[in-house]
Amino acid sequence: MKNEIIANLDNPRQLEKLYRNNKPIFKREFNDLYPQLSQNPYANFWNARLNYDEEGLSWGGGKDLLFILVVSLMAGTVAKLPEILSIPEEFFYTRNVGFIVFPFLIAYFVWKRNADSQSLLLLVGALLGALVFINLLPGTDKSDTLILSRLHMPLFLWSLLCVAFAGGFRHDLRQRLDYLSFNGELIIMTGLILLAGGVLTGITINLFALIGLRIEEFYVQYVVIFGLPAAPLLGTYLTQTNPQLVNKVSPVIARIFCPLVLVTLVAYLIAILMYQKDPYNDREFLLLFNALLVGVMAIIFFSITESTRSEVYRFEILLLFLLSAVTIIVNGIAISAILFRISEWGFTPNRTVVLGSNLLILVNLALVTLKLFRVLTRRGDIAEVGRVMAAYLPIYFLWAAIVTFLFPFLFGFR
Repeated sequence: MKNEIIANLDNPRQLEKLYRNNKPIFKREFNDLYPQLSQNPYANFWNARLNYDEEGLSWGGGKDLLFILVVSLMAGTVAKLPEILSIPEEFFYTRNVGFIVFPFLIAYFVWKRNADSQSLLLLVGALLGALVFINLLPGTDKSDTLILSRLHMPLFLWSLLCVAFAGGFRHDLRQRLDYLSFNGELIIMTGLILLAGGVLTGITINLFALIGLRIEEFYVQYVVIFGLPAAPLLGTYLTQTNPQLVNKVSPVIARIFCPLVLVTLVAYLIAILMYQKDPYNDREFLLLFNALLVGVMAIIFFSITESTRSEVYRFEILLLFLLSAVTIIVNGIAISAILFRISEWGFTPNRTVVLGSNLLILVNLALVTLKLFRVLTRRGDIAEVGRVMAAYLPIYFLWAAIVTFLFPFLFGFR
């Protein structure tokens, strides 16, 4: 985008179009360019516009708000389909939970990014195909492949959201990195919205209870069910129209949690050795161990993403390097445990997925750790780490698609 900004400095209409297509990226790229453009009056105008310290919250235009309201109501209606169509709740929610929110988030970014018609058709086709597949998939609650397919379907939909966020099927590493950053910001904003909604729910129900009205059932059926899927949609809208809301909070959270997670992880490994906890024969412990690994990976990714967007100190790079190195040790333990279980009891769908996921994470961690080491030794910069993460992202997407759509057939739906 930097080249487009420079080329259109004297073209206000095209510059405004670039800004509206992707406000957060435009602002970041412009701020990177501004020192060399400070003598240009148009650049000075955009600098004042983009970096004005807003005192209030921007709610965008009326069309934007109407769009969010409509898709929020549609998402709430989808959530109530089991009641409307008399569909068993367990069947519907276990297979379709991702379709309550992701299609509407995808629709928002397709609309805002002006995705080309080919990308739009592919996204719609992928969504419809996935919806039909997961609901026609045979199996029972005892079918491991069905459970795995259901668990990985939201990850597949998450990959489609990345395509919509980027404005189409583009090989743009910066957009992928921004997508990871957006996920962190969305988690923060949605968490705040849900927290406020929870407080409001408690106050409302108790206030009506004081006058003898029990509204719990009505409130849950018509407020909570519509409010839950609306929270990430509203959170997305707020992060996109008001990037200043979380762009100062995210780096602080990353800098606080990175050392805390490192200390916790080291203490946890020491405790495993002291108490001789066995991940090789304890299946439940191994599953929790892998969940820990995924959580730590998310913290590393979020921290690195935020580091590429703001000033970063050498000590922070050292912390990220140590955290990545310790996580490789955790990953190594998990891989050795699952290999042991496979050698003892053979391949199953669950063991195959866990092994494949851990190997993907191991390679990714190794690449990230190597790049962080290069930054520490002043042979690279933090942007290289971000590019490695972004370039590796499609591999996770492909793996989610394989587990979702191919594993049931590869393992005979068992």
